Amino acid sequence: MHIIDKTHIENALNFETLLMAMQTGFAHDFGMPKRNVYPLDASNDNHDAFAVLPAWNEQVIGVKAFTYFPTNAQSGYESLYSKIMLFSRQHGEPLALVDGTRITLWRTAAVSALASRYLSREDSGHLVFYGSGNLAEYMIRAHLTVRNIKRVTLIARNVEKVTALQARLQNIFADVEFVIGQSNEAIIYSADIISCATGASEPLFDGNWLRGGTHVDLIGNHHSDARECDSITISRSRVYVDSRANVLAEAGELLIPIKEGVFSEQEVCAELAQLAQENNYARLNETDITLFKSVGTALSDLIAANHVYQSLQG
Repeated sequence: MHIIDKTHIENALNFETLLMAMQTGFAHDFGMPKRNVYPLDASNDNHDAFAVLPAWNEQVIGVKAFTYFPTNAQSGYESLYSKIMLFSRQHGEPLALVDGTRITLWRTAAVSALASRYLSREDSGHLVFYGSGNLAEYMIRAHLTVRNIKRVTLIARNVEKVTALQARLQNIFADVEFVIGQSNEAIIYSADIISCATGASEPLFDGNWLRGGTHVDLIGNHHSDARECDSITISRSRVYVDSRANVLAEAGELLIPIKEGVFSEQEVCAELAQLAQENNYARLNETDITLFKSVGTALSDLIAANHVYQSLQG
């Protein structure tokens, strides 16, 4: 059995080939039961949790287990620890133990970018990105892979981290302008794509600020009582999800407006698998607001981990 660490993953992956693997994987047959997330202590507001995510396709069987302790940074630990076990679909023998934390960064960004390929306007040039955590650089690199972005506005509370992120990205992408901005009407109205990867519990912007034709990408929250966007944003958007079962069990972005009576689960347009099967530009017109909500899927973990495993086999 192979042990695949974060260095192996970074050396093996790029977004061009990972996006192709994601499209193929979501378009073909797979099994993916509802993931199980177990709150570890319902008596506090830390949201400490343990989760198990199984999936399989014609090649491999996989399960990701992870722990999520949001306040760990205060004591010098990572907030997320994760491992993925891969087994052969043919005989069931174990193939690899993969660093799930690093896979999560890559697959989360790849899933958002794949959805953007189908849903954002093809002439999108301005990306507004909320967040400065571990996912930020991966998310932005992935979005730049699928659209000819010329300007990226970075919005984050941590000045030191967002300044370092800006410098790092500007060094990698010399032809793209990276600026640090504020969450206000002018910035949101000018955005072609808005991507949010934060720990926010309250909406990051006013849905009335959105311009027709904008694509909104939400990946930071997976709690039923929190959300990165308001109900106005949801009601104005054509909504797509990575997994209906997971999103409708966990994501406050949809659950809160459903409870308010301004949205229903029947209004979800499609899952990512349907978009991948059709593999076509999915916008009905250039003025619709589209929104993609992702809470993560075991299938995307399986695809990314197997992609790394196969590439390391030569």
